[in-house]
Amino acid sequence: MTNIFARISRDLPEELVEILLDAEGIRIERIVSQGHASSADFWYDQDQHEWVVLITGSATVRFEDQDRPVELNPGDYIHIPAHRKHRVEWTTPDEPTVWLAVHFG
Repeated sequence: MTNIFARISRDLPEELVEILLDAEGIRIERIVSQGHASSADFWYDQDQHEWVVLITGSATVRFEDQDRPVELNPGDYIHIPAHRKHRVEWTTPDEPTVWLAVHFG
């Protein structure tokens, strides 16, 4: 057994992505950001669907097909269909932002 908040450093030079489960057709990741964001010219374009819930911190996610970013706070979740281009525009700089991401399909 492990806790979702275990081993979270307060000094993250890079975003931390840990695979918690990788089974047929599904991958669950814990992502820890602290002031991290996607490059302005980068878009995620994933082959699988992604369902993500924000556990702690705050973030904004921009979709290529929308003018305004989506703001996420603790408890907020979002489904991102496969190949819907998106990027992380902002995460809380002074505390860890913990995401739980489920990739499937």
